[in-house]
Amino acid sequence: MENHTHIDSTPADKTVETVTGNDQNTVTLDEPIQRGQTIIKEVTLRKPVSGELRGITLQALADLDVIALQKVLPRITYPVLTAPEIARMAPSDLMQLGVKVAVFLLPKADRAMVSPGE
Repeated sequence: MENHTHIDSTPADKTVETVTGNDQNTVTLDEPIQRGQTIIKEVTLRKPVSGELRGITLQALADLDVIALQKVLPRITYPVLTAPEIARMAPSDLMQLGVKVAVFLLPKADRAMVSPGE
């Protein structure tokens, strides 16, 4: 998976960070995240390995448990989201990211049925 970061200047001193890569794993946020002078509009997730799921039950992730997502998302997002950023995230954005994580848990054959193109 190849990722490219684009920094676009906007009026005043704001910059907009966007990530392009595997569109299947990129989520466009309904409510962008403000990080200092940077606005994060898109977040790319990568499939976690087992070690990145430590301290989290697979069932909790499958259930889209908020606490489980708050633990795992900083480990698999680009740009890396912090726990406070995730805690302030709009529910619709957390849901979009959580669904991507839940799809990662499925066997490859089932993933293809749920998310064509993977």
